Parts: sequence; structure tokens; C-alpha cells
Amino acid sequence: MALEIREQVPLAPLSTLGVGGPARYYVRAQHVDEVRAAVDWARTRDLPLLVLGGGSNVVLSDGGHPGLVLHLATRGVEALESGGTARVTAEAGEPWDPLVAEAVARGWAGLECLSGIPGLVGATPIQNVGAYGQEVAETITEVHALDLTTGRMDRLENAECAFAYRDSRFKSADKGRFIVLRVAYALRAGGAPALRYAELARHLEAAARASPSVADVREAVITLRRRKSMVLDPDDPNARSVGSFFTNPIVPAAVADGLEARLRAEGVLREDERPPRFPARDGQVKLSAAWLIERAGLSRGYGHGRVGLSSRHTLAIVNRGGAAAAEVVAFAREVRQRVRDRLGVTLTPEPVFVHLSLD
Repeated sequence: MALEIREQVPLAPLSTLGVGGPARYYVRAQHVDEVRAAVDWARTRDLPLLVLGGGSNVVLSDGGHPGLVLHLATRGVEALESGGTARVTAEAGEPWDPLVAEAVARGWAGLECLSGIPGLVGATPIQNVGAYGQEVAETITEVHALDLTTGRMDRLENAECAFAYRDSRFKSADKGRFIVLRVAYALRAGGAPALRYAELARHLEAAARASPSVADVREAVITLRRRKSMVLDPDDPNARSVGSFFTNPIVPAAVADGLEARLRAEGVLREDERPPRFPARDGQVKLSAAWLIERAGLSRGYGHGRVGLSSRHTLAIVNRGGAAAAEVVAFAREVRQRVRDRLGVTLTPEPVFVHLSLD
């Protein structure tokens, strides 16, 4: 198969953060056979392969990529409703939010809280995308992926994906081994929406939506995300980001208790105030990264020149215009160090770093 290989293609325009140098070689794959051909092309030339999707959860280095960038653009959706379950299978290159919108329009529950998230379908199992009390792992039934170690197309069931909070085997244990090509979801036809997140529930209550539909929840989620500049909007100066830059840290309950006790002893907390905390697996506690950043003395809009925190949400690091990846990484290090020094908690970055590291 003849591939259209281009050289020295700028990567910054392919990233929502707007940073990154050029790809030495670049190919846009619209079919699975093109993906296979691109993998073989890079392998025969002993070139490192970088798979790029929507670019909404990646920080690309200023030096770019010295090998082949494989840009996934495969399209196609199949849906079948039967017995109260809607089974949806989507190609990795399908834009995520339009898929959610279609599911909501059909009254299928399971993805409504994941509305407004940029990116492509293929990234959802890798990151175990989640928001407003819902995770995509709740609905994924299987992932079809190309195993680069064997060359086979594998079908991995949900339990084989090792999903965890913003994590999976594709991101951690088997990072770089698989190229996700297709994802299957099981949604609830006519099901009730998920209302587990306090902020979302309060918003719907204020809007007098006593029994909200999945459409009501989608509308509310997008409204809340827009208020935080967490939707793609070319007119929003805060939107040039990767969304949440850090995950909410999960710590032993004793650590959370100790942090609260210390802040209370220092007079930082009001008498009736408690740090936000949520139950996590194995008796641990999930803390709010945004709250920690603010308590470390960093307010919305804080920054240096071309890089800073969003003026609407402290969890987003924003390219204010013309920033280099090195500036973004240096600023992220500062934020993490300030939280660590002040509160004793080390934040973990959420986006994927390409030829970069915070350490």
C-alpha cells in the first residue's frame, strides 16, 4: 500500500496546548490497513513511532519527534439496540463528543457526564476518561488493538484492560505496546443518567430539574465545563490547554487526616471547613488537586509571561500565546513543587509527555 509520508510536519497545530516541534515523518491513516502499513514502514527503517489522536491530552516537546508520527483518522460507528442495551462500536479516529451527543440524543445512558471532552474515541480507554462522577471504563466492553509486539489484532475485554483512575494497561503496564483501533461500549437504552457528582447535582437542582434526563445532564455538564474553559473554544484565551493538567491525588486516609489536622493547627482552615475528599479504592481518599494548588498559594491566572494557570480553573495550565513546551513543563514543575513543599502531596500529571518529563 502506498502511504503519503510527509516530512517536517509541525505538530503544535495538532495539539490543543499548541506546543511541539515538527515530526520528521508524518502520515495520516484513515484505514486500519494504513495503520499496519505505517507501522511496517517505521519498523523497516528503525524509526520510533508516535501515535497521535486528537492532541488534547499530550505535551509535545519543542524538538518534535525524530521518527514517524502516525495520526489516527479512522472513522465509523456501528450501533445496535436490543433488550434495553445499546451496543456501540466506534473506530479510534471518531471524535469523542459527537459520539456522546448521538448517544444522548437516542436516550442511551452511560456517557452523558463525559460530554464536552475533546479528543478521539481511541484515547478513551487509554486514559480511562472520566468526569463528573463517571468513567468510560463503566461502559467499555472490549477494545480492539494492534499489538506491536506480535503484529496481531487483539480483542481485549474490559477486565483485561486493567482500568484504574485515569489509567489502564495501555497507559501504564503496556505503554507503547498497543495501538487502539476500535472501542465497543454497552449503554443503557432509556436508562437514568449518572448523578454522583455534587456540583452537577446542585446545578441541576438550581435549574429545577428534579428528574433530569440524559440530555439535561449533558447540557449541564457542558455548561459547567464552559464556565471553567474546559471545552474547545477558539475565542476563549483559557482554552489553549490540555484540560486538567494534574490528576486528583489518591492517598491513604491517614495522610488526608494528617493534612487536615496540620492545616487546622496552622489556622489555614475555617472552623467549619474541611478539605475536599472523596472515597477511593482500598479505603484510600481522593483529594482535590485544584484545592491543593490554591492552598499552596497559587490563584487563578497566576503565571509567568506566556504560560500560566487558567483564570477560570487552577487545574488547567494555559499557553497564553506562543509558549514553548519547555516553558509549560517548567511552570508545571513549579506548581507541583509548591504543592509538595506547602502540603506534602506530590501531584501526578494527567497528559502524556512526549520526549519530556517533569522529573
